Amino acid sequence: MGLELVTTKLEAAANWGRKFSLFTYPFVTACCGMEFMSVAAPKYDIARFGAEFPRFSPRQADLLMIVGTITEKQAPALKRVYDQMTEPKWVIAFGVCASTGGFYQNYHATPGADQVIPVDVYIPGCPPRPEQVLDALMLLMDRIQDGRGHSQLRLKRDKLVLEQQRQAED
Repeated sequence: MGLELVTTKLEAAANWGRKFSLFTYPFVTACCGMEFMSVAAPKYDIARFGAEFPRFSPRQADLLMIVGTITEKQAPALKRVYDQMTEPKWVIAFGVCASTGGFYQNYHATPGADQVIPVDVYIPGCPPRPEQVLDALMLLMDRIQDGRGHSQLRLKRDKLVLEQQRQAED
């Protein structure tokens, strides 16, 4: 009983630390990039949430911000960036193009980033207001604190798949 209590408290402390030290990897592909940049300006100040330092190496980032349209040619690069990120990792789809493909109804636009990688939080709008970005960031921070990020769900799913494979082998 004592070990479970220590493990639970340790995980809560780690989640609290993760919550306030998000290192973003901005995957900016379109016009929403201007609105994304304004979030770092003094008026909105994303630094107060501990997410002000963008990392341009996926191995140093734990929050992927997908800003703009994802085309079919960009999808493999997005998947590669996501796979190279450290665990735990989170994803925010910024704007209607990253969330649903936007107003592009043609062959080249991916109908949402979730067709390529799992997404934790979606920000609506074309382009979304900086206040919406801060709201999404606070929502993600609450999920990280509670341990409800998709990373944990994915790890549980992977464990279940491994157990099913072992049972099938037996």
